[in-house]
Amino acid sequence: MAQFNPFMWVYMIIQRVLDQVLSANPPPPNSQLRRPRIAIIGAGLTGVSSAAHCVGHGFDVVIFEAGGPDLLGGIWSRVNNTSSLQIHSLMYRFHPSVKWDQGYPDRKQIVSQITQLWKRYGLEERTKFNTKVKSVEQDAQGRWIINDPSNGKFDGVLAAVGSCGDPKMPHIPGEEKFQGDIYHSSKLDGKHAKGKKVLIVGGGASAVEALEFVVHEDAAKAEILARSEKWIIPRNPVVDILLSLNPFGEETMLTWIPEALLRRFFYRELSDLSPPDKGLMTDTPMVNTDVLDQIRSGRASWHRGDIIGFEENGIRFNHRAQGVPKGGPGKESVVEGDIVIMATGYQRPSLAFLPEKVFEEPYAPPNWYLQTFPPEYMSICANNCTYVNAIGTVGNYHIGIYTRILLMFLVDPLTRPREPLMKLWIDITRYLKGRAPGGAFEFFTYGELIWWFCFCIVINPFRWKWAFFVFFGIGTALPLRVVEGEDKIRNGLGMTDGHP
Repeated sequence: MAQFNPFMWVYMIIQRVLDQVLSANPPPPNSQLRRPRIAIIGAGLTGVSSAAHCVGHGFDVVIFEAGGPDLLGGIWSRVNNTSSLQIHSLMYRFHPSVKWDQGYPDRKQIVSQITQLWKRYGLEERTKFNTKVKSVEQDAQGRWIINDPSNGKFDGVLAAVGSCGDPKMPHIPGEEKFQGDIYHSSKLDGKHAKGKKVLIVGGGASAVEALEFVVHEDAAKAEILARSEKWIIPRNPVVDILLSLNPFGEETMLTWIPEALLRRFFYRELSDLSPPDKGLMTDTPMVNTDVLDQIRSGRASWHRGDIIGFEENGIRFNHRAQGVPKGGPGKESVVEGDIVIMATGYQRPSLAFLPEKVFEEPYAPPNWYLQTFPPEYMSICANNCTYVNAIGTVGNYHIGIYTRILLMFLVDPLTRPREPLMKLWIDITRYLKGRAPGGAFEFFTYGELIWWFCFCIVINPFRWKWAFFVFFGIGTALPLRVVEGEDKIRNGLGMTDGHP
């Protein structure tokens, strides 16, 4: 019998309340939805969530997915069954109707929630599988054509291809000599490592995925071979939320405080594994507690340095001291192992199907309005596929907020941002974050994202009536009635699209 958990019980109640209050009603079967009509590219978590928000508010969508039905759920459909959510599910509520029954759900439950959402909002009949999007072009009336006119025309485009595509498998010299097995970190289902020594190549999020497999398989030991240190933060929702609420989205004069606290109370005697010259607010951290626990127990070791090549019994590795740059001097040795797991991540999916104009410097992604809207086309939203690094989550409420901002722009001409003002916002943000080492938009926090959203609504009085809709999905009907009244006034004054 499962042990009663009062915190989980309260969490389940909260989730039910959020579903009742914030989830839009699914459309009736075979219903004809109104314009604007949105083309959604990608049937992963973001694509399915965005489509559910659109149809729930009565707007028509078509989802274009390059793969088959087995790829519904995006990256979560392709990772191992031993993989689980590293952040607390409280920070992974990609739709109000999602109901988690544990704090850190596994791959199967995540895919199940995505599939349930897809079915609940009748998206089966609105999804075109095995349809790779190769081009997105506007016709003379400003409507969007996906590949060719046979797919229909659309008022808006929501790119949801994500940031993780096909597994990245770099070639390492001497692979043919190695007498053990070599796998990518996403291809471990059905593999066995009990009692074996496992070498994990890479020190990012994929290394966590590999380590989960190693622990599950009861391997003898894991040797993590990483080029540099990466910040690791605990799997603790309170700590993670507090870090993500930094409103500045960059290093500040106070950032040394959480860094010092992490070294003192989390890393403790392993503080030399924390980055000596890289700030916490510059790169996506690993969210994991097991890594350091496994190192403390002797079940894992972390090696800093450069891979030289494979040997018959392992990998020849150049061990560098802390602070020595990549490729610098060190001590060579062979790190022996029976299995090599390439925790080398994934290729970033291409956005090349979008119009050429959106890639022109200095306003190429991620340097877009709110990071997702190219300034040349406010009717395109690239949701969750332009970010580089962040502290927060890609699977939370912002998916719905971005989607509803796009709907607001399409429905209400007076809310639409003009290209010069979108570029001005980008320039101001770059100025304010001018000291950020990777650039203004290459790292952000959830706190900064919330500030962006608030600014977007407050700066234009015609958007105020949409505030509850944008932030909570509440009150579509009232803003639409106001827009109809505004349209009558504008038409009487000879205005179109909000401009004389």
